[in-house]
Amino acid sequence: MLADRDRVFTNLYGDGDWRLAGARRRGDWDGTRDVILKGRDWIVNEVKESGLRGRGGAGFPAGLKWSFMPKESDRPTYLVVNADESEPGTCKDRDILRNDPHKLLEGCLLAGVGMGAGACYIYIRGEFYNEAQHLQTAIEEAYAAGLIGKNACGSGYDYEIYLHRGAGAYICGEETGLLESLEGKKGQPRLKPPFPAAVGLYGCPTTVNNVETIATAPAILKRGGDGHPDARADRAACRRRARRLG
Repeated sequence: MLADRDRVFTNLYGDGDWRLAGARRRGDWDGTRDVILKGRDWIVNEVKESGLRGRGGAGFPAGLKWSFMPKESDRPTYLVVNADESEPGTCKDRDILRNDPHKLLEGCLLAGVGMGAGACYIYIRGEFYNEAQHLQTAIEEAYAAGLIGKNACGSGYDYEIYLHRGAGAYICGEETGLLESLEGKKGQPRLKPPFPAAVGLYGCPTTVNNVETIATAPAILKRGGDGHPDARADRAACRRRARRLG
């Protein structure tokens, strides 16, 4: 059973202030610069160590996915956050967007550093009006505070975040269909390969991740990957398998 201190999202019910002041009281944006300065390889390795898997449904190891991004590129590189949440019955990401938007933005910055991206696009479902309003306000607050943009958090790293409202098509929940829509085309899946890490948004290296996946990154990187609940759960599962095998 997880202890209360292990909780990553502490304002999902909207009991506290979702704006920057409230987010900072809950620990968001605290020590972010120090994490950035540890470098790209350290960030990816910690996420790998944590055992974090994609929260969009596929469960692909997040750190491994980030490592697919090229170390050097003559093209821009992007992180795209899938906030479409069009799968019937899903209702988790919208609570993060509405009540903990700064946790997502901090995760966008740290994940972007880990994969060498220079910009992030958050693709949000068009019907999520209140969530989009909160997220756009949070983005503007983060820019005004110097947390993102030029010299993000005083780290020397330049990072832009943009919010894009989709038209609500179900297929845009699939990562390549989302990229097509983000480019202004009809939302429909692309043939793979090439995969987005090689040819993604605007033909450039791109990683697409779910809202919850990205928003979890700051807690992992500040606590250490080995101490993340996913890592402990994986180790416990390994011990159980070992006991069964004798």
